[in-house]
Amino acid sequence: MTTVRTAIVIGGGIAGPVTALALRRAGITATVYEAYPTTASGIGGTLALAPNGVAALRTVGAHEAVTAIATPIDRSALAVGRRRIDMPTLTGVPPLHVVHRAELYQVLHDQAFAEGVPFAYGKRLVDAEQTGGGVTARFEDGSTATADILVGADGIRSTVRGLIDPGAPGPRFTGLLGVEAVARHEVDAEPGTMTFAFGRRGYYLYWPEPGGGTRWGANLPQQRPMSLVEARAVPAEQWLDTLRATYGDDDPGRKLVATSNADDLQVVGSLQIMPPVPHWYRGRMVLVGDAAH
Repeated sequence: MTTVRTAIVIGGGIAGPVTALALRRAGITATVYEAYPTTASGIGGTLALAPNGVAALRTVGAHEAVTAIATPIDRSALAVGRRRIDMPTLTGVPPLHVVHRAELYQVLHDQAFAEGVPFAYGKRLVDAEQTGGGVTARFEDGSTATADILVGADGIRSTVRGLIDPGAPGPRFTGLLGVEAVARHEVDAEPGTMTFAFGRRGYYLYWPEPGGGTRWGANLPQQRPMSLVEARAVPAEQWLDTLRATYGDDDPGRKLVATSNADDLQVVGSLQIMPPVPHWYRGRMVLVGDAAH
């Protein structure tokens, strides 16, 4: 392959801006193409960044801005019924950082934009053709873009993955649906402690929220997969009724649900996983950032 100087990055969520920043540091001019007509501001729940994730952000100069909006978690515990087990920690390992996806997205988008990364919206990829000197992307609106390489950062339902390998396995439904909220109830846990609780009918986790209350999330058992649009079409009060029935016999699950406001409930849709393949590539097309959600 000749020297790579230009790149098309498909996907303007979390992975796309980071990929474009990394390519720029390698001397490659990258343009991000996003399928949706606007930015993803305000969308998503809470993510946890492990130390290696923060280290990756350090390579593109984004780690300080991200950790500034995150909550450090340096202790964890398991709770099964009334039994609580404090988990051991490793000396010298930086903390986990939990951050709202919407805020993480905004920080990464703003930094990429400030460093000159161009963004094109309303560009849904439908095909790509490799030539001897590069690759041409074709979009749903009839437009095209050509560069030396094409990088897919378009998530778990990646179009790029299908172009690289039409037979590649797709995401698999876990039987769970993700929800989260901030409860007014104050749990008996030190700040910076994340508790993984195994209730009678479902799993949930929680940690003290800076400023008061308890942020909690639940993997709600679900018989069929639901898209984000489908899940959010269900009234929040109806989801709270389901959560009360699922966690009503648990402590503190019952109190967390009871003191949560329906207006603040985040429903993030079905949880799905991908096979354990770190990346896909073929010639001048590469896939990165294939994550579950």
